[in-house]
Amino acid sequence: MSKTFKTIPIKVVPATPADNPVELEEVVLYEKHKKVYPRWVTGRFTQWRWFWLVATQLFFYGMPWLHWGDRQMLLFDLVHRKFYIFGFIFLPQDLIYLTALLLASAFGLFVWTSIGGRLWCGYSCPQTVYTEIFLWVEKWVEGDRLARIKLDNGPMNLRRLRLKYTKHAIWIVIALWTGFTFVGYFTPIRELAGKVLMLSTGPWETFWILFYGFATYGNAGWMREQVCKYMCPYARFQSAMFDPDTLIISYDAERGEPRGSRKKTDDYKAEGKGDCIDCKLCVQVCPVGIDIRDGLQYECIACGACIDACDSIMDKMGYPRGLVRYTTENALAHKYPEKEIANHILRPRVIIYSVALFLVLAAVAVSLVLKSPIKVNILRDRNALVRETDEGLVENSYRLQIENTDEKLHRFVIRAEGLPDLKVLSDQGDIVEVPGNGSAVVGIRVQVEPQLVTRGSKKIYFVVQAADDLTLKVREKSSFIGQ
Repeated sequence: MSKTFKTIPIKVVPATPADNPVELEEVVLYEKHKKVYPRWVTGRFTQWRWFWLVATQLFFYGMPWLHWGDRQMLLFDLVHRKFYIFGFIFLPQDLIYLTALLLASAFGLFVWTSIGGRLWCGYSCPQTVYTEIFLWVEKWVEGDRLARIKLDNGPMNLRRLRLKYTKHAIWIVIALWTGFTFVGYFTPIRELAGKVLMLSTGPWETFWILFYGFATYGNAGWMREQVCKYMCPYARFQSAMFDPDTLIISYDAERGEPRGSRKKTDDYKAEGKGDCIDCKLCVQVCPVGIDIRDGLQYECIACGACIDACDSIMDKMGYPRGLVRYTTENALAHKYPEKEIANHILRPRVIIYSVALFLVLAAVAVSLVLKSPIKVNILRDRNALVRETDEGLVENSYRLQIENTDEKLHRFVIRAEGLPDLKVLSDQGDIVEVPGNGSAVVGIRVQVEPQLVTRGSKKIYFVVQAADDLTLKVREKSSFIGQ
């Protein structure tokens, strides 16, 4: 068998004399970060962003202060291992609902992304929302884009210090209030407010208020678009959910090119120019600092600021709106008219995601409707698995933990099934009272005639039923050990 060898040329560099050293060139592997100064813009999409900003923040800041009866409406009480969500109380045994919530959120995001692209990022993502709030504070204190650039490039004087310290002080107040509200979902917020005023918060409460506040201050005030571009995983795997019929923000290059400046009265068509006047306003208003005219980019969060900016210029020039617009790749390529975009929403991936989302939500809804407010946990007495009573009966001992997640007190009757003539004796008598949103541990002894049970383990069931509401009944499996 013959072998073929490939000759690789090698360049020989002669040695450099000691008196003539080689000058080393420094190569930077990472691009230096350039601060983005978004210009303030108004328009219909800006109004939508502020609508969702106000709606989400009213929910976040206001929900902990609302009550459902005598308790907080939304509270994740980790200390007592109870989650209060509106009229429902969830225990650690209900972890399946958390799994369902995560699945529903994932499939919901998949559906929305397949249809509308990154609209979640542009309108409701906490990073976008708080960055928008912090940018509004920055504009209110320091001025719009050119004023901020001039201030940062100017000398360090008293005016600059005053504006910077004012801006950061407001940022810190917003961030700390955000951290306080976040902890208020895990510690009753009215109780937490009293602790904060008395400077008596616990170590974990203090840590999370400061940590979440610091994260808000750092992400929205300093890192901003870098979180979306380099840290957020959603920007990386979004392309797996995009297809040519997904709604995206696009620049109509066919209409806009070749771009160039001109006067409003110029006959730009005769000069061979497109509608884009190359004002770069779409770049100046972008919160992540990209040029939408370069095509679809993973950094784009679909906030629509560039559309508002471009439409305002088109109005001033007397050109039709829509040079930058929400559209799809297929519509932009003239595979169908843009008025038919809605007809292409139902696609295989959208249908699959929607069906999966519907099944998860339906399962959760049915489960919540059938969910019993009574939870029973059975523990055997390990010290005495089986014994013989003075009457000659075989007896097993158990401890029943009864959780009442209802808002009112219930009185329960306990019985056992599975073997003939089972006799149940309770440490608390025939009726066991469990307060609303409370629990009780009951010692239970189950007795049976020795001739009715053989050696080994037999399956039995404990039935816990409310005496004041016969519809509240739980049947839990256990075992009975014979001699």
